[in-house]
Amino acid sequence: MSKTAPNRSRASGRVTLAAVAERAGVAAMTASRAISQPDMVSPALRERVQQAVEELGYVPNRAARALASAQSKVIVVLVPSLSNAVFTAVLAGIQDALDADDYQILIGNTRYSDAEEEKLLGIYLQSNPDGILLSGLTHSPRVERMLAASRVPIVSMMDLSDDPAQLTVGFSQFQAGQAMTRYLIDKGHKRIGFIGAQLDERTLKRADGYRHAMRDAGLADPKLELMVPDPSTIALGAELLGRMLAQAPDCDAIFCCNDDLAHGAIYQCQRRGIAVPRQLAICGFNDLPASAWMNPSVTTVGTPRYRIGHEAATLLRSVIRGETPATPHLDLGFTLMARESA
Repeated sequence: MSKTAPNRSRASGRVTLAAVAERAGVAAMTASRAISQPDMVSPALRERVQQAVEELGYVPNRAARALASAQSKVIVVLVPSLSNAVFTAVLAGIQDALDADDYQILIGNTRYSDAEEEKLLGIYLQSNPDGILLSGLTHSPRVERMLAASRVPIVSMMDLSDDPAQLTVGFSQFQAGQAMTRYLIDKGHKRIGFIGAQLDERTLKRADGYRHAMRDAGLADPKLELMVPDPSTIALGAELLGRMLAQAPDCDAIFCCNDDLAHGAIYQCQRRGIAVPRQLAICGFNDLPASAWMNPSVTTVGTPRYRIGHEAATLLRSVIRGETPATPHLDLGFTLMARESA
């Protein structure tokens, strides 16, 4: 009967910390400190332990470290899409902010679904995360109960809350929608349509900002709104442009809830021989990289997506360390990018 190698755990077959310590000629506690807190040991000792780690192929046991330190070094991040450039930029900011602290990031794609968010959160909470980053402010009652029971620090991204007990990093979706609509009104447009898709909470708040500006100007008309629950795509933008002109043929400008829809609307205008912006102004939201290079270039709302991720992760990290934030709500603002299409 074969015996377990002395440098491996009998239960798991993993190389053990004791084996690393023996190879480096130090105590197990010293080896652990050299791996988890390298600044606490001398460079020579750190190099010896690191050499042993590489020779043996040792991988630290995060579960054991979590038990010893009362920290899992795990951050849960839930976003509604992994293909949308908006959220890939947010994730890049999060990763850059957390890299230095050796956090493991568990990323979940909720697909704009409450049921999927509930499932992912139930799974990820089993890892005893040190903190959670969420997209948006609105969640199902079940998610709210799980979050309250977890007692884990939470920061919500992409929007701002009025609740001082809720930590948020983002900008006012309502004010951004209002600002773009007022821009079109100030340009002399009176029949301004709004095209929305996906109908997540951010789109709905932009639509509310649009309605508020239209009512203030005495221009509100339900026929100028077209809202569908379909996933947002360029193809859908082209389709919805046709539907909008069918229900409101006197429309002189269209505010699309995102740049994908705006791109599709502009392509459809070009196919139909509609001059943009002379006959119909088109604008979008989020300022995706292609928007500045479209012909015509797209008037849109620039949003600080990378900064939102970076600042949200930085805020969460400080709360985990027991620090009190200067403000519970960090407003990073937005920028109206006035270009050729409107």
